[in-house]
Amino acid sequence: MRQLFAYGGIAASLILVAFGIGAIAIGIDGRNEVRDAIAEQNITATPDAGELSNGKLDPGQAIKTGAQAKAFADVMEHHALESTSGKRYAEMGRFLTASGKETSDENAAAKDPKTGQPVENGLRNLWVTETALTTALNTSFFAERVAMFSIVMGIAMLFTGIGFLVLTLGGALGMVKVPGSKRHFEASAAT
Repeated sequence: MRQLFAYGGIAASLILVAFGIGAIAIGIDGRNEVRDAIAEQNITATPDAGELSNGKLDPGQAIKTGAQAKAFADVMEHHALESTSGKRYAEMGRFLTASGKETSDENAAAKDPKTGQPVENGLRNLWVTETALTTALNTSFFAERVAMFSIVMGIAMLFTGIGFLVLTLGGALGMVKVPGSKRHFEASAAT
């Protein structure tokens, strides 16, 4: 029975080491994938990005990491709020009246002379675009963090597996001499 536990310990150790290596590899690949996808978009920080991001970005800087993408998403949100006088999507009317005021009443809205349809509020549509873009940027930040978590957990599994293997070989099988174990056995035998 002792031998079964010992070999089970070796198997568990090797599985932990294998999963640790796999998690590290997947994490590194995921992190690189996120950074490559961000860089592929050729996003550069706006001239006011340094001020708006509290120094996280420099004007004209290429956005290449998840953290930079998140900081730039905050800059974009600031610009959208600036364009809409501080109003968010849900606070704005769907349409514009003939005098240019917002309304959600289709009957009060100005009509497009070509289509006869109510004139949409372009600033409200700006929020749709801003939300889509910032969501993508924030998702890249999250994805990069998940990749880093995978790397950290992989390292933890790797060390746990190695430690478990040392304990199994040293304790259960006695193949590796564990320092101080002789004294422990002598003391317990005397009592």
